[in-house]
Parts: sequence; structure tokens; C-alpha cells
Amino acid sequence: MTGVKTLRDRAARLPEGDVVAILLEQHARIQELFGDVKTARGEHKKQAFDELRALLAVHETGEEMVVRPVARNTVGKGETDARNREEAEANRVLGELEKMDVASEGFDARLRELERAVLSHAEHEEREEFPALREGRDEAQLRHMGTMLRAAERIAPTHPHPGAAGNPVAQWSVGPLASLVDRAKDAIKEASSRS
Repeated sequence: MTGVKTLRDRAARLPEGDVVAILLEQHARIQELFGDVKTARGEHKKQAFDELRALLAVHETGEEMVVRPVARNTVGKGETDARNREEAEANRVLGELEKMDVASEGFDARLRELERAVLSHAEHEEREEFPALREGRDEAQLRHMGTMLRAAERIAPTHPHPGAAGNPVAQWSVGPLASLVDRAKDAIKEASSRS
């Protein structure tokens, strides 16, 4: 497993806005959030999980919409299909966790399973997919992909949607509508917690 500091160092050596740099930074943040959720208690644990859940949902959607179609040409269909299947499974488990109370019996064990799967998935991306992207595209193209990734993430759902996960076509068709619903729910939940 690549450590948080190593991921951030690798990202810092890449041009600003480079799609791989953005994804490496997100991988580092995902690792931090898993650690936070595992050690936190009470409301802090719920807040950390909500942040992790939203980041994973947005991150995976962005990868499926922007990275996978390009990676298919650089690393191959078998590799991208494997990553999409892993993301679909992670999305399913994330949906199960979202329905659980973070203090309930079984939440931590299921979270550890998700963490192992997500970190393994990230390692495959970092070892196979990202180097192929960097070799197959020039700096301007990688920065353009970074811009596209950020745009896709702004319209991505913030909750798991297993029906669309792992399927870039479904992400493009269902994702923006699901995002509107998710972001409305998030805003209402936030407003109600403040009152």
C-alpha cells in the first residue's frame, strides 16, 4: 500500500491540474478518511464517514466518466473493465454501510473490508492505469483531463448508486440527475442538523 505522504509527493511532482496528480491527492485523502472513520466515535465518526462516502462516490464517478474511456485506449479493455467491476462492488458495499448506524455491530468489520478493497483497487490504478495514461497522453491532454475530471465531479452523485456504478454510460445518463437529488438531500440534512 502506498502511503499518504508518498502519494502526495508523487502528486506534487506532476504539473498542476494533471489528472493523475488530482487522483493521487484524492487517493491520499481517501486513506486519511478511512483512518479517521476507524478511530473516531459518535458524531465525528458519522461526519468522517459521510465525507468518505461522498468522496468515494464522486471520485469513482469521475474516474468512470473521464479516466476509463481514455485508459481503455492506453492500458486496455481488460484492465479498465476490472477497475469498473471493482468500483461497482465498492459502491454496493458503500451503499450497505450508508444504511448502517456507524456505532452498530458489524459496521467496523464491513468498513475494513471496504477499505481493503478500495486500497487494492487504488494500487492497481496507480501501478497499471495511471502510468499508461501518462505515457499515452501529453501534458496538455492530461491537464485537459484534469479539468474534465473536476467538472464531472461537480455534477457527480454524492451517495452510492449501484445501478450506475462501474458503467460509464450509466454515469453519463443517470449521474447528473442522481447528483441533483443527492445534493438536495445533503443540503436538507445539513440545514436540519444546524437547527
